[in-house]
Amino acid sequence: MAKDKETPGGDKNGYEVGYCRPPKHSQFRPGHSGNPAGRRRGLRNLVTDVKSTLGTPVKVKEGGRTRTRSTQEAALMVLCQKALRGDARALDRFVDLAMRFNSDAAEVGSAQALTADDQAILTAYVAEHVAAGTSPVTTNENAKPASKPGARSNKNAPK
Repeated sequence: MAKDKETPGGDKNGYEVGYCRPPKHSQFRPGHSGNPAGRRRGLRNLVTDVKSTLGTPVKVKEGGRTRTRSTQEAALMVLCQKALRGDARALDRFVDLAMRFNSDAAEVGSAQALTADDQAILTAYVAEHVAAGTSPVTTNENAKPASKPGARSNKNAPK
């Protein structure tokens, strides 16, 4: 059998090689890890890239003048222009965005006092339903929608 060679306990500079103390020539260099396939330093994720791209300024012509806007604002302007020209998909997307992001404004607006014209319209509506004997607002979710005032129901229709 071959005789085990004993490695010297240190090197020229007095560094002890042993358990948890690999030789200097085989240690990782400072700033490098043992996983070379890991994420590079400074690599951003998709959310960061999207936010920085949407914030990038672009030049847009408005009324014959060149103005600087964010990419996000410019894209919304293009979407709005397409919707106003009659593009159904753009209109649908624009309305969806408006409903999603204007919900806070709608809740604030409902808490404001009604104008005199609006109050008169609501009063006339309630009076019309009271005269017809129906409730203007149904609270039961399974209830059928109220018919228009003055319309005949099909219950008493001749057969």
